Amino acid sequence: MAQKEGGKEQGRFKTGDHLGAKAIAGAPVAGGGVVVEVREKKGCLWAAIPTMPFPLAVICLFLNTFIPGLGTFISAFAVLCGARNELISERGVCCVFWLNMAAALIQILTAVVMVGWIMSIFWGMDMVILASQCPSSCVYISAGPSSLHLSLFLF
Repeated sequence: MAQKEGGKEQGRFKTGDHLGAKAIAGAPVAGGGVVVEVREKKGCLWAAIPTMPFPLAVICLFLNTFIPGLGTFISAFAVLCGARNELISERGVCCVFWLNMAAALIQILTAVVMVGWIMSIFWGMDMVILASQCPSSCVYISAGPSSLHLSLFLF
């Protein structure tokens, strides 16, 4: 694991005097350690979570907590209103909309056995995390009329 002399900070080893130096993944660094890079791979449904304005994300989290799937259902329509998503460039807005609708349906149907309720809460938490990581200028794809309606609805 991590050596105590070099220390470990956010996946990178400190290398003596060069604390900010970048290292190539898998390459040996001073002190005999190896830099390991870990990347999270999101599933198709998880990658479809849109980046919404923070107030809407909090409302969706609240709704998902008490009525599983309802916040996810609303977030699907946020995609149609111009909310950003990393899958839109690959699959298109319509596909991302239907992926969010499928996630909402899965959450609603499996809420009876608690799986959907827990999934719904985690889904809402991810919406809030995505909204807090992105400044308000990067939330919408374009400043078209549909995104204007959503922003007027929220503020």
